Amino acid sequence: MKKLIGFLVLALVVVVVAIGAALFFGVESAKLPETASFGPSPTLPEPTKAPIPTVNIAHAKGWPAGAKPTPASGLAVNAFASGLEHPRWLHVLPNGDVLVAESNGPPRPEDAKGVKGFVYKQAQKWAGAGVPSANRITLLRDNGSGVATKHMFLEGLNSPFGMALVGNDLYVANTDAILRFPYSKGATRISAPGVKVADLPAGPLNHHWTKNIIASRDGARLYATVGSNSNVGENGLDKEENRAAILEVDPATGKWRVFASGLRNPNGMGFDPETGMLWTVVNERDELGSDLVPDYLTSVQDGGFYGWPFSYYGKHVDARVPANAEMVAKAIVPDYALGNHTASLGLTFDTGSTLPQQYRGGAFIGQHGSWNRKPRSGYKVIFVPFGGGRPSGQPVDVLTGFLDGNGEALGRPVGVAIDKQGALLVADDVGNTIWRVTAAEPRAASADR
Repeated sequence: MKKLIGFLVLALVVVVVAIGAALFFGVESAKLPETASFGPSPTLPEPTKAPIPTVNIAHAKGWPAGAKPTPASGLAVNAFASGLEHPRWLHVLPNGDVLVAESNGPPRPEDAKGVKGFVYKQAQKWAGAGVPSANRITLLRDNGSGVATKHMFLEGLNSPFGMALVGNDLYVANTDAILRFPYSKGATRISAPGVKVADLPAGPLNHHWTKNIIASRDGARLYATVGSNSNVGENGLDKEENRAAILEVDPATGKWRVFASGLRNPNGMGFDPETGMLWTVVNERDELGSDLVPDYLTSVQDGGFYGWPFSYYGKHVDARVPANAEMVAKAIVPDYALGNHTASLGLTFDTGSTLPQQYRGGAFIGQHGSWNRKPRSGYKVIFVPFGGGRPSGQPVDVLTGFLDGNGEALGRPVGVAIDKQGALLVADDVGNTIWRVTAAEPRAASADR
């Protein structure tokens, strides 16, 4: 018993020293401005090798009473729903009701083992990701006041994330499977049990647990995101089978195939309204320094390979991974960089928003925010303009102020969606709030004018 206690004390000391050193001593910093890692041609310097990987965590604090994010000029924001439990993802139903997945990771006994794993888990808790999963979907209904009423819609799920409605079939992506539920227009609760459509890669490792889904325009296919089981394959490439990929699923039979691969951790997906092309946002690899590697937004080609783990941003070889020249040669360069370590998760295209003209015809992206970059990046919602089916300009900040002056996280944006009235909805999993962004009311003319 004494030996066990001694070992635990030693492990705790190692953890404290590691975190302390990373936070306060010798943490490498970005040399390039954050803008260098955005756009179609980001700057990609040589990797930085440091004895201690950068750890620069924003402590999850939450919003003080009455506080809210800062909208860009010409916009306004209000709390559409509050008091939720780690809201992550959104889906707007045809009648205007909004579904929100209140969720967090499932037990993963094989993920993040050892001292490094312990440090990682403590970092996640500090950043607000250590809460239990509510495992439910809540329905939000606006009865005209601009503030939603909440209804328990589905419960007893397993770390749910993505949702898609096709006709009267509601598909929900748990961390390990896609389920189908019967839906009736206007229903505020589903009590029928779900029917499994297809298993998804999961298991006791399941490093990136979030599984998003989107239905094709004709509803004949579902597309499901599956993140990698590691940073760069350090758990063994055999653990990466059918992961770091987007799967194409036939909901009628449950059969699926790998649609695109080499995508370290894809999350948000959307179809460009102009071209019908599928796009996704992807979280790239860590531990190459604050100036590498940019997360990105890219069109998704059937059969396309995007580099992970052998290379990044096209054919930039990652020396930490066993060489594979054949795969590197196939690697597609992403379309648009979204900044280093921004944790870009949410994606929705403008499909009839009522925001000012400069926010029309492009993509809104929720950036959850970095935990391993100095200075911090992300922690905001941005807009990427499109033209001719391609990104056509620099990103524009839509919603900021998620970090306070002390660098603490008041909130962290995740999923984004356009509601039936054309407003932008933002799920905030630290603030436990769904924010609603609208055009600002024009100021009334002065009475004495």
